[in-house]
Amino acid sequence: MTNKPSRRGFLGWIGASASFAALAACGSGRAEAKSFPVSLSEAQWRSKLTKSEFYVLRQEGTERPYSSPLNEEKRAGVFVCAGCGNALYSSKTKYDSGTGWPSFWAPVDKGAVGTSRDFKLGYPRTEVHCADCGGHLGHIFSDGPRPTGKRHCINGVAMDFRPA
Repeated sequence: MTNKPSRRGFLGWIGASASFAALAACGSGRAEAKSFPVSLSEAQWRSKLTKSEFYVLRQEGTERPYSSPLNEEKRAGVFVCAGCGNALYSSKTKYDSGTGWPSFWAPVDKGAVGTSRDFKLGYPRTEVHCADCGGHLGHIFSDGPRPTGKRHCINGVAMDFRPA
């Protein structure tokens, strides 16, 4: 008998890996499971938000790249949550990442956004959400500019812009 891996063993390993990923995703600490200062029912969110805002903010969707006018916004001001009006990002930290989504190297302050782990693509990512209502904003990556080295890649439809 040889020590050569069997096909059955290999398929079992794949199944175990898939199960682990599913279990990890279940324990990902989704923002919606937490308590937030602004809390509405699903029906209230649906009546308050547009269809695309609801899809991104409440269902953790992603808008098409280059589809948001906020990607081109250059004026001084503050980007706020489209769901609750919480100040999220300053125009001072916005930059063109070339990704097609508004990108920032830092939030307006430490309490503006929260994070959780996202395993939807099978590997861990850092999801960013509004600290006041828990609405999904996008993801944070470690390929941004100085001084933080972070890229907050945010769905434009999840925000409104308030000029200075």
